[in-house]
Amino acid sequence: MSQPTPEVYETGRGMDAHNEVMREIRARNDQSYDPTEPTRVWLDEDNTPDGVRNSLTIILNTGGCRWARAGGCTMCGYVAESVDGGSVGHGNLMRQIEYCLDHEADNDDEAAELIKIYTSGSFLDEREVPAETRDAIAETFADRERLVLESLPDFVDREKLADFTDQGLEIDVAIGLETATDRVRHDSVNKYFDFADFEGACAEARAAGAGVKAYLLMKPPFLAEPDAAADMTRSIRRCAAVDGCHTVSMNPCNVQRYTMVEELYHDGGYRPPWLWSVADILASTADEDALVVSDPVGHGSDRGPHNCGECDDLVQRAIKDFNLRQDPSVFEEVFCDCEATWQYVMGEETAYNQPLVR
Repeated sequence: MSQPTPEVYETGRGMDAHNEVMREIRARNDQSYDPTEPTRVWLDEDNTPDGVRNSLTIILNTGGCRWARAGGCTMCGYVAESVDGGSVGHGNLMRQIEYCLDHEADNDDEAAELIKIYTSGSFLDEREVPAETRDAIAETFADRERLVLESLPDFVDREKLADFTDQGLEIDVAIGLETATDRVRHDSVNKYFDFADFEGACAEARAAGAGVKAYLLMKPPFLAEPDAAADMTRSIRRCAAVDGCHTVSMNPCNVQRYTMVEELYHDGGYRPPWLWSVADILASTADEDALVVSDPVGHGSDRGPHNCGECDDLVQRAIKDFNLRQDPSVFEEVFCDCEATWQYVMGEETAYNQPLVR
């Protein structure tokens, strides 16, 4: 894995302090999960470089992200849903794939052109998904059009990607970059790598004939709403300028269980982002030479990105419409009185007085 700089390991400071807190929070989880069933699976449609495609999204239940085992990201609760013991064998992982294929057959008449495969960490990390399983999954989906595979930059390797490109598949590597600002990624998200590592992973993917989809986190902890929005806008533009990065997905932060964000949320120190912020950022970056999309998970709930409660579904529908059409004019059709409150927050909220409103 990429090596954090020495100062982040200084006892009681930086990542060492974050990891200590995260390990304590994660230790409260006593749930167990079935290694033969995926964490989640659903059907949808997504915009790709080749147009809108029906999609099957699979979240495999693995032994969990190795970075999360050390402490991990301040907002990520996915490792809490991982199988105990640190690993899931080939046979059980393929049973999860069969479960997902059965779900697809039961809920749609046609096979999805786009398959998106995620884990709680990195699909290309062979501690999570063995090479044998990677080969078998490549063969299973060889008749599809495009696959999205999630990975940290460390594990992006052209030889691993060749298992899929040799099948004639279009491959996108989804990388959880979170932000293009190294200090925010290190200090707010507690993620160890630098933007230069993301650029290197893009080059490696490009050499394999694959593309990259960057995942960015809107409003990590410790950032006020206007600061988070400004950082997101800069990050989208910087990612879109990297060769090989054809899609940028803005993920508004939601409050997941067994995370530092949840601790802050319960103590009144964190509010998920406004949907108005998401819409404003999408509209302002629509001119970038990349697909810019967003999927606000948990929209409208207190623990997810939300406005006042009255307009949340309307704004969410506009966001989904924008994802498919890339037309910022969709946001001109949505109105609500709470937009004035959001504008006040954007003008007055700072890191030391946030959140101004819930």
